[in-house]
Amino acid sequence: MAFNTPAELQYSKTHEWIRIEGDEATVGITDYAQDALGDVVYVDLPQVGARFEADGVFGAVESVKAASDLYLPVAGEIIAVNEALVNNPELINKDPYGEGWIVKIRVAPGIGALMSADAYAAYVDTIKH
Repeated sequence: MAFNTPAELQYSKTHEWIRIEGDEATVGITDYAQDALGDVVYVDLPQVGARFEADGVFGAVESVKAASDLYLPVAGEIIAVNEALVNNPELINKDPYGEGWIVKIRVAPGIGALMSADAYAAYVDTIKH
């Protein structure tokens, strides 16, 4: 199965995507991740104002199959959370790159190792069962 991997985004090995616009960024989980998890039933969101290091756990997603920690691909401060996910966590399954975004952050200097869409797609091919 081919997964949607928009070229304008960057990706982490923990299956989060990030759209960086200036010093702000939007973060969510990839199409591959939402498919692997199955139907998302709960999202544990961080508090606005919380700060995280790159690869720090900022929340969790629970599905009918499993629970999975969420890792921030870059260091930053949470400036918004997707409140719609509280009552509609399934938005992550329906639209992982749109209405299913999870947090917006103010990016700290020094962006770490992120992958392009092509590199992420190649990575997913190596781990699919």
